[in-house]
Amino acid sequence: MTATGTARQLAYEVLARIEHHGAYANLALGPALERSRLDPRQRRFATEIVYGTTRMRRACDALVDRFVTQPPDPATRTVLRMGAYQLAFMEVPAHAAVSESVALAPRRSRGFVNAVLRRVADTPMVWPSGWAQLSYPDWIGATLVAELGDVDAIAALERMNEPAPVSTRADGYVQDESSQWVAAAVAAEPGELVLDVCAAPGGKATALAGTGATIVAADVRPARTAQIADNARRTGTAVAVVTADARRSPFRPAGADAVLLDAPCSGLGVLRRRADARWRITPDDVADLVTLQREILAAAAELVRPGGRLVYSVCTLTSAESIDHPIPPGFEPDPVPPPVGQWRPFGHGWRVLPHDADTDGMVLIRYRRAA
Repeated sequence: MTATGTARQLAYEVLARIEHHGAYANLALGPALERSRLDPRQRRFATEIVYGTTRMRRACDALVDRFVTQPPDPATRTVLRMGAYQLAFMEVPAHAAVSESVALAPRRSRGFVNAVLRRVADTPMVWPSGWAQLSYPDWIGATLVAELGDVDAIAALERMNEPAPVSTRADGYVQDESSQWVAAAVAAEPGELVLDVCAAPGGKATALAGTGATIVAADVRPARTAQIADNARRTGTAVAVVTADARRSPFRPAGADAVLLDAPCSGLGVLRRRADARWRITPDDVADLVTLQREILAAAAELVRPGGRLVYSVCTLTSAESIDHPIPPGFEPDPVPPPVGQWRPFGHGWRVLPHDADTDGMVLIRYRRAA
């Protein structure tokens, strides 16, 4: 088997796990690449097929389904999506994309795959809808149009179909710039006590530790707090790690100078980084998350000392998960712009869209407790 064939075989196996067995793209691909003997170029090729095909799943199905009268079996569907992605979005020569896809297909469907992909290669596409072309569920497209307007919504969705840039801090930790901006917005100072109550995997907590403040980082599951501890060790930062439910915090009320709540959210601002998330999240999930966020926000507010700061962030773009939350009693929004970043004013907070600075989409709200 050729090197590209081996890379495609790995991509196929990973995609089959994602599409048909519920695996998460990042968790399935990384270990598969580590076990492989692919060189760096072929690793990049396999990664592009896995993440690209996952992001563009709906578009790939639309390209293929013009020429399909009966739904193909799962294995054949995966091969067709891979082939369509290479033809439409990677500019792989048709002969290579088709022949290598046929080689991957189950023997019983090789003729079918060959015929369908040749027609995909030769037939101009008329998209059934704009959301199919952009490869998002209708509800995500409609939600962002309602939130951002047509121009910004389309620009954000298009940017989230591109691979995310890699941003590395001075300590070697890889972290999107917008997350670094959130950590900077806490404005932690030496000697302060800062609680990060939903801290995993620890990127913001380790960034805060570099300020000289005392950082306590908590998360609800032991596996998640283990991630925080591991990242603190790797970055050489001092972070106290606690396993705790942020809704029922074990910390002393009114004891922290600052509390960071990077809340669980729908992730609608980081869909390029989480390739399969657009196919997992539902409107019902968002409603459940809004309830959870409000519970955690109320609990986090109790931990802030008089005159202290509460910083709320979510890697989504919606009002419901951010500025629509009631302002905690005794707090006022901080009107001063964040110290770092390209933020747009957004209600009583701030928002960055994916295409503003080629970062993750994020909402940030800073509150101060009355002295």
